[in-house]
Amino acid sequence: MRLNLDERGRFEHATLPHLDAAYNLARWLTRDDHAAEDVVQEAYFRAAKFFAGFRGGDGRTWLLAVVRRAAYDWLAKRRAWAAASFDEAVHDRGDDASNPESLVIRKADQQLLRQALEELSPEFREVTVLRELEGLSYQQIAAVVGVPVGTVMSRLSRARKQLRQRLAPCPGREE
Repeated sequence: MRLNLDERGRFEHATLPHLDAAYNLARWLTRDDHAAEDVVQEAYFRAAKFFAGFRGGDGRTWLLAVVRRAAYDWLAKRRAWAAASFDEAVHDRGDDASNPESLVIRKADQQLLRQALEELSPEFREVTVLRELEGLSYQQIAAVVGVPVGTVMSRLSRARKQLRQRLAPCPGREE
């Protein structure tokens, strides 16, 4: 499968700016760095293969839908939903310029948020990642996930409620 030069240029213009978003979504869905890289590579291969069917519009939404499908195909093959883990040491982007106390507090807060996100069911986690981390609109998320906008809104509402419950301060815990 080879794209001619014009198609290749259109493909690169439509998809390459969204490589980070593709990896981010794949990472959150697979919960594994190396798997996310494989999923993104497979997604870009699929996107190139079927690019003739892309009629313009929002390349990011189109690509993320391809990434999502590739991630779920990868997960189905490996049945890795429960087995995948998140390695905080690998994913921490700490800021050494901060003072040690705020660095410890920020790292603890980030760890709690990541853990809460990881505990969400896949359908709640994916809409949360697409909305809060990737900044997609409800309509774009609906296109990526393949559900009505109302379902996106409902899933986001439920996901946010679960996150609030998981992140609420425990009674007796110092603030």
